[in-house]
Amino acid sequence: MSGDQKPREDHSADAQPAASNAAEKHASGAPWRNFYGRFKGKTLKDSQKRYLEEDLAALSPGAVGWEENPDRTPLDLQALFGGKDVWLEVGFGGGEHLVHQAAANPDVGIIGAEPFINGVAMLLGKIRSAGADNIAVHPGDARDLMDVLPEASVSRAFLLYPDPWPKARHHRRRFVTQEHLEPLARCLKPGAVFRVATDIPDYVRQTLEEVQKAGFEWLAEGPGDWRQPWNDWISTRYEQKALREGRTPHYLTFRRLGQGQ
Repeated sequence: MSGDQKPREDHSADAQPAASNAAEKHASGAPWRNFYGRFKGKTLKDSQKRYLEEDLAALSPGAVGWEENPDRTPLDLQALFGGKDVWLEVGFGGGEHLVHQAAANPDVGIIGAEPFINGVAMLLGKIRSAGADNIAVHPGDARDLMDVLPEASVSRAFLLYPDPWPKARHHRRRFVTQEHLEPLARCLKPGAVFRVATDIPDYVRQTLEEVQKAGFEWLAEGPGDWRQPWNDWISTRYEQKALREGRTPHYLTFRRLGQGQ
């Protein structure tokens, strides 16, 4: 799920609703994982098609999909980023924040997951312009990626303006459920930071309830800690839209607890 809101998909999943029994699996061994939304929006520009054809494969973090990695062998992050700290952005929208962080932190390797192919193409164009060489891209389900991230391997994670799914009956589709948070917690190091930005009050409520259940502590000490953006924040177009429409952003910071905490 992710990132930036737009009228399309829940970034947390990338398969059409297919089975009511979560224990059922595809022939490949992959579990059924429902997806609610679209993989593609407007027709891609010729330049965006070129980015996908020329750049995407080289930015792969490794074998993520079930067909190419049915045994779910962990990714070799040492080979991927040469021992750098690894950060994860779950759904990167158009890629503004991901590229901003990569450019500002060349000593870090950042993996982005995003199933919406138009967003992936936009990110690739931004990577070309910025010349960033510390980014890996998974154009699909963040859960598939988290399956193969080594345990306690990620130092920071971002969930920025995820699809709000405002209707109560759809709240289970949000990223901030245990289905998504437990695998995220597994691949985060003890002490790792998890940032969530949203302009939806009920998403704040659910985030505060569910993230802490998954083994995190909320780091806020006063109102300014969730009302003010992080010092290294870049406001995305989706945040600007929220502000124009009178919605108030919230910036929530959590820390992954270690064993015994």
